Amino acid sequence: MKTPTNTLQIALSSPAFAEGQPIPPQFTGQGRDISPPLRWTGLPAGTKSLALIADDPDAPVGTWVHWVLYDLPATVTELPEALPNTQYLSNGAKQGLNDFRRLGYGGPMPPPGKPHRYVFKLYALDTELGLQPGATRRQVEAAMQGHILAEGRLTGLYQRR
Repeated sequence: MKTPTNTLQIALSSPAFAEGQPIPPQFTGQGRDISPPLRWTGLPAGTKSLALIADDPDAPVGTWVHWVLYDLPATVTELPEALPNTQYLSNGAKQGLNDFRRLGYGGPMPPPGKPHRYVFKLYALDTELGLQPGATRRQVEAAMQGHILAEGRLTGLYQRR
């Protein structure tokens, strides 16, 4: 999805890995397959909700979606590790379907070979999307069109040997 060029930037980070660095094994399909902790700052005024999409643009079949989360309240500034793969989170956020055809987070599990990039994208929105749990990345991106106030990105690497 193309983000407008005048979009503000959110500072998105993780205490588990730095930008461009390897994702620890516990957050991958070869480990515990739990979601990594994420933190952010810099939400602009007018933010009503947040959406998060994590994907692997290096997957052999094209971009592979690992996590879709939306209608996260704008008052939330972090996600702890190991969120449950449920329709709703305790903070009110909804989770969509990843390309493993499951709700919530599905960790990196690339084919053996070169490292893959895993891009976590957080969007500040001027509305709640109002989609039901289980929406796909495409449905969330379509609903976000014209509502993105700011975006943050964090890229981690993982290589299966």
